[in-house]
Amino acid sequence: MKRVVLSFCFIAIGFNSQAQQVFATKTGQLFFNATGGDVKIAAVNNQTDSKFVSTTGQIIFGALIKGFKFENQLMEDHFNENYMESTQFPKADFKGYITNIKEVNFTKDGDYAIKVEGNLTIHGVTNKVSTEGVMQLKGGKPNIIGSFKIPIKQYGIKGSYIGEKIASEATIKLNCKY
Repeated sequence: MKRVVLSFCFIAIGFNSQAQQVFATKTGQLFFNATGGDVKIAAVNNQTDSKFVSTTGQIIFGALIKGFKFENQLMEDHFNENYMESTQFPKADFKGYITNIKEVNFTKDGDYAIKVEGNLTIHGVTNKVSTEGVMQLKGGKPNIIGSFKIPIKQYGIKGSYIGEKIASEATIKLNCKY
C-alpha cells in the first residue's frame, strides 16, 4: 500500500511540474527616466531579479535602488541620498499577474500583447499599477518588455526640484529575458 501511495505522489508531482513552468532571471533591466529640464536624469539597473509562472501569470520583480547607474556619479549620489533614501528604502518591488496569460501560446514563438496588474512598492509606499507590454517567445523562452509612468510624489519621494529639473512623473522601462 505504501508503494502505491508513494508512486501516486511521484506521478502527481511529475504532472504538476510539466504543466507549470517557472522562469527566473537575475539580469533583467530596468530603465528610469525623470528628465524634466535641461539635464538628463536617467539610469539603468542591470541586476533586476524576476520570477514568472507560466500557468498562473504570476510575476515578481525586485531591484536594489543602489543598482541604478547614472552617467554622472554626483547625480547617482543625489538620487540615492536625497531622493530615494536608499539606505532606509533599499529595494523596489512589483508583485502581480499577467491577467491575459491564457492568450500566450508557449509552444509557438512570437510576440504576444500582455496586460499586467499588481502592486508596486517604492520608497516604502505601495500603489496598484496596471500596464501593457509584450512577451516575446523564442525557443520557448520568454522576454518581457514594458513601459509605464509613475507619479514620483505618490511614492513619498520629496525634493525641491521635482516638477522642475526632475519630472513629476518618471518613466520606467523593463526588459527581462528569462
